[in-house]
This record gives sequence, structure tokens and C-alpha cells, in this order.
Amino acid sequence: MSRLKQITEAVRDAGSLGVADLASLTGASEMTIRRDLEVLAAQGVLERYRGGARSLLLRGSEPPFSLRSDENMAAKRRIAAAVAALIADGESVVLDSGTTCLEVARLLHDRRLTVMPLSLHAVNALSSSSTLTLLVPGGRPRPGELALTGPLTLASLQALRFDTAVIGCCGLSAEHGLTAFDLEDASVKRAAITSAHRVIAAVDASKLTRTALAHVAPVSSLDAVVTDADSAEALTAAGVAVVTA
Repeated sequence: MSRLKQITEAVRDAGSLGVADLASLTGASEMTIRRDLEVLAAQGVLERYRGGARSLLLRGSEPPFSLRSDENMAAKRRIAAAVAALIADGESVVLDSGTTCLEVARLLHDRRLTVMPLSLHAVNALSSSSTLTLLVPGGRPRPGELALTGPLTLASLQALRFDTAVIGCCGLSAEHGLTAFDLEDASVKRAAITSAHRVIAAVDASKLTRTALAHVAPVSSLDAVVTDADSAEALTAAGVAVVTA
């Protein structure tokens, strides 16, 4: 876990923490912690006060995209490569938002596909492709995350039928299914699943031990889960094909 994420989660869980407490927790110097707090304050994660910081994130909320983008990058790239290998040239693909799906987008750039990304980060990653047909949905981008949400996004999904949906998530378990932190994001994921003939979930191992607030879909709605987890026996027992990256 990166130090910035460790600080973010510790301050969120406690409500507020002092610089000395954070230095003890992370093993970093107090000067380093003060610089980290300035970075996190600029990202809107927390609010500085003399000697410490208080969280601006609610418990159970997702850390900002900027904090997640470099986390577990090697695993995300392995997952993305395995997902891309499951997609055949000529397919139409709806591609979910999130950091792992952004890595998938980068690998699809030179493929002969039709792709509709559900985030502006992925739209930007694919916009210079000369081989791919890029469809851009309507909607309102969430700040930072740039995931597209709202009635225009839902209408774009309802108007189309895709061969494959590549879905990210905040949590996945055999018992609770696919879950997300944000209610609007959950509704977009459900619409993407409904619009596709085949559904692939791209899930790093940390998500298999987490359940977020908003239910998206049961595991029975998934055709495959691509993950870096050593074991996903519960998902396999539930009838989901698991691909280990």
C-alpha cells in the first residue's frame, strides 16, 4: 500500500489524526508527512489543521482516482492483458470506468474493435487510434474519476447491444455479488451488463475481500472474472469462470 493511501485510510477511519501519529504509523518523518498532507489536501481528500489533518472522505467511500491510479500497477497490467486476450477482433465492447479498465483501454488502442468507454480517461486513451471505432456516450463526468454517469449515459447504453462488457468493481464476492461505492456508478454498471452478450469482470485481489455500499449484480450475471488472486474458490463454486492473471 502506498504511503498516501495509508494516510488517507487512517485519517478517514479515525476522522482526524496528528502529524506525529501518522509519522509513527507510516515510519516516515514528520516533514515527509506534512508534505504528503499538502498533496492530499490539494486533491480534496482531507483538510489540514495545525499539527494534523481531518478527513473529507466518508467512511466506505472510494479513494480518489489519483491515489488509485498507480496502486498495484503490475497486477492491473496483468489483468488487463488477460482481458484483452479474451476479446476477438471485430467485437463491440463497452468498457467500464476505473483504473484497471483504463489499462485495458490502453491495450485495445491498436485493435480492430468498436469500443464505448464509460470514462473520459479511457476516451482520451483511445482517441488517437487509427484502427478502432470509438463511440463516446453522453453523460456527466464525476470529478477526478471522470466516469460518465446520469440519464444520458444510461440512454447511450440502452440504445446499443455489445458483444462484451468489461466491468470493474469496488467489491466482488459470491455472496454479495458485484458492488460499487457510488449509486450512480452502480446503475451505469448494471446498464452496461444488460447491454452485453458476455460480461467479463476485471478485479484485482484486494476487491475480492471487500463489499461496497451499492449492489450492482449477482455473480450469476458474470461470464468470467479475471483476477490476480491466488484463489477464488467461492466464485468458481458459484459457477463463474475464473481466469488468473
